[in-house]
Amino acid sequence: MTNQTRERALLETFARLADTLVDDYDVVELLQMLVETCRDTLDMTAAGILLADGRGELEVVASTSESSRLVEVMQLSAEAGPCVESYRSGRRVSVPDIESSPPEWAQFRASALTQGFRAVDALPLRLRESTIGTLNLLRSEPGPAPEEDVTAAQAFADVATIGILHERSIRESVILSEQLQAALSSRIVIEQAKGVVAHTRGVSIDEAFTVIRDYARSHRLGLSLVAAQLVDRTLTL
Repeated sequence: MTNQTRERALLETFARLADTLVDDYDVVELLQMLVETCRDTLDMTAAGILLADGRGELEVVASTSESSRLVEVMQLSAEAGPCVESYRSGRRVSVPDIESSPPEWAQFRASALTQGFRAVDALPLRLRESTIGTLNLLRSEPGPAPEEDVTAAQAFADVATIGILHERSIRESVILSEQLQAALSSRIVIEQAKGVVAHTRGVSIDEAFTVIRDYARSHRLGLSLVAAQLVDRTLTL
């Protein structure tokens, strides 16, 4: 790959990552594109991405080969390895010679060497204090990765993280908006139910609300449900 072709590929990747901030996208497809770019443009043997689930446990979401996936699964099952360490620390973890990795990484080391990997860099997917996963770059030859390649990969990871967190924020905002709308709609029904009870019982609006609330509590029902039943006449108080 010529320098010009490489630079174009890097720019195209950044452009696609930036699109996540302004357009709908598929997270898995985006991350798959990212790991394939790292493999092809940064001359890595393989690459994989792990994201933390709601319990903070890492799961493989994108991988360039079954061998890199196997390594990551092994280190997750052992809860020891550069990817896990990078996620926990929020920092880059470089292992230029896997054969010399720490003893507590024995399962990772054995699996990686069996699959033909001799070096790895684990980069955090982070935004300030939030780390949501790791980008893992595996190489078949021992030795440190070129710093310019690692810098580009970390930039990919940073932009992808912003996109993922942005998407989550939008989703949470939509859920909050839906919840707010549901609350407003329920309040309208409750007001209608208060009118129904006030009319049928000949009591004030405040007294009608007390009647509805007491019934809901004594029967362990939602206030909105009782109100809806009063309005559609399936319940009479």
